[in-house]
Amino acid sequence: MQHSSVSLAGQTVLVTGASGFIGQQLCNRLQIAGAEIHGISRSKQPFCNSLRWWQGDVANLEDMRRILTAVKPDVIFHLASYVSGDRSLKAVLPTLHSNLISTVNLLTLVADLGCRRLVLAGSLEEPELGELAIAASPYAAAKWSASVYARMFHQLYQVPVVGARLFMVYGPAQKDLNKLIPHVTLSLLRGEAPKLSSGQRLVDWIYVSDVVDGLMAAAQTSNIDGENFDFGSSTLTPISTIVDHLNQLIDPSIKPLFGALKNRPMEQVRVADIASAGDRLGWHPQTSLEDGLAQTVAWYDANMN
Repeated sequence: MQHSSVSLAGQTVLVTGASGFIGQQLCNRLQIAGAEIHGISRSKQPFCNSLRWWQGDVANLEDMRRILTAVKPDVIFHLASYVSGDRSLKAVLPTLHSNLISTVNLLTLVADLGCRRLVLAGSLEEPELGELAIAASPYAAAKWSASVYARMFHQLYQVPVVGARLFMVYGPAQKDLNKLIPHVTLSLLRGEAPKLSSGQRLVDWIYVSDVVDGLMAAAQTSNIDGENFDFGSSTLTPISTIVDHLNQLIDPSIKPLFGALKNRPMEQVRVADIASAGDRLGWHPQTSLEDGLAQTVAWYDANMN
């Protein structure tokens, strides 16, 4: 199938969450593509030649209006997110503001001010469309609601939004060291036995550079406004298998402590349906789990050990 695409060279691109794990790698790719890149951060960021920083809160409508009016972006990637699997009551309001209010603000401003493409990062935590399901966490509820608003804004106000549902992203330079792969990798590199839950949860893992490929395709491919794409491997791998791979790569003599932590309630098992990403975007994951884990371990060994 022929995929017509728009070059990002010379385009003005705004990235929310530009300082995050995926955001930084996306900005590197945008720089290679020749885009003019703008990032938003609540805290002051060091000067960077390739990226113009704007200070603001994505959940604050006036901050975002000021920035969008000044930048006039052709393309927006909305990656900023309060990412937490926390099921506690204290997670409800932060996830509501960071994940839902910020998205509705952005959709409202794009409906008003316009842009060529808004790429909205979703989550594997979101229930399937048409699935009679209950969101399993405050994060899942906010992300799911954001996707519902995005579909409404596309239908009612013709906002050129494309949904990118990201599965379990891993890779070098992941900043949240509580995430499974950084936690296990760094524990093993320090010679410590990582404490884990049962390890039985099945997860669809996807390497970060493959996700960036998908986000770039979602920004560049023509005639896909209003569509949603899954970016995952389309394969389920138990946590115990990931831990075993890392164990073999680093120090097979250490025995991970499975069952030391409780399993989280209502963990979701979902596998990416990547057929439409292949058909519509020409996107397919390129990095095998073995290669991705080896590259990830090498990075942590060189940079954080």
